[in-house]
Amino acid sequence: MDHDDIPDIDPAAPDDDAPVETRAGTVALVGYPNAGKSSLMNQMVEQKLSIVTPLAQTTRERVLGIDTRDGVQMVFVDTPGLVEPRYLLHKSMLHQAMEVIHDSDVVLLLVDAAASSGVPEFSDDVLELLARATSLIIVSNKTDLVRPGQLAAVRAWAGERFPEAAVFEVSALTGDAVEALRAEIASRLPVSPFLYPEDDVSSQPVRFFVAELVRETAFEMFDKEVPYSVAVKVDEFREAATPVYIRATIYVERPTQKAIVIGSGGAAIRNLGQASREKIEEFVGAPVYLDLWVKVLPRWRRDPVALQRFGFQVPKAEQGK
Repeated sequence: MDHDDIPDIDPAAPDDDAPVETRAGTVALVGYPNAGKSSLMNQMVEQKLSIVTPLAQTTRERVLGIDTRDGVQMVFVDTPGLVEPRYLLHKSMLHQAMEVIHDSDVVLLLVDAAASSGVPEFSDDVLELLARATSLIIVSNKTDLVRPGQLAAVRAWAGERFPEAAVFEVSALTGDAVEALRAEIASRLPVSPFLYPEDDVSSQPVRFFVAELVRETAFEMFDKEVPYSVAVKVDEFREAATPVYIRATIYVERPTQKAIVIGSGGAAIRNLGQASREKIEEFVGAPVYLDLWVKVLPRWRRDPVALQRFGFQVPKAEQGK
């Protein structure tokens, strides 16, 4: 063979058989209640996974949403609000949020830029944990609602508290600037194989989301203390049945709350069931028969045994009290 017939080989040319480099990691969404954490996660995964209501402290447990695209898998973890705990349920919620901050590859600290109360003030423990985060981004949310000077106030606060952190100004509701934030998150995630199958949107069972949708509806229908006293447990889920059969129990703390949830002649529980069923049918993509019951479980928000029964993590220091 003549040397002129030998094909040129470019040592820098890509090998079609070489594995494609992917990135993957966990992204925590933390902040005050009502900062827009759940709305941002739903916007990021382009699906409603976290329940959203106008009331604060709607999220009680971490909610996991997975977004996989363009060689990057972001595992978002929506967390309960960073509140000063008033009772054991709040302690469980704060414990979960702080665990997620510690374990995540990227932490998004959401700040409600439109809040009339101004910038948040976190406890020293929370500030120290945020300062030690592997990668921290301050997300100044609700740009669609801000008044003059509010975005500048958040930037000044972030520069003082977290001088090394980047600040992104977005609207989780409208999606404004969310794609730029997504690109920044992707650049900070470690090179890694995907942590979940590419088609997964969450690792949590359907039962979890069914209970959350019923609880969201309770927040929408009732006021004052009632929705905060509601816990929902799915007792039976027959997916093979037509329609899908779901039996769930709504727990409240006092007989007066049970009477409100049931309503005169059972009107309230029927309305709650109908509105919840419509949401669940949209989520599971099939007709649903929803069988709701209401029971009283006194002081469940302060009872470590009851909280563990509902699946909450109770800090070890509080167990057995």
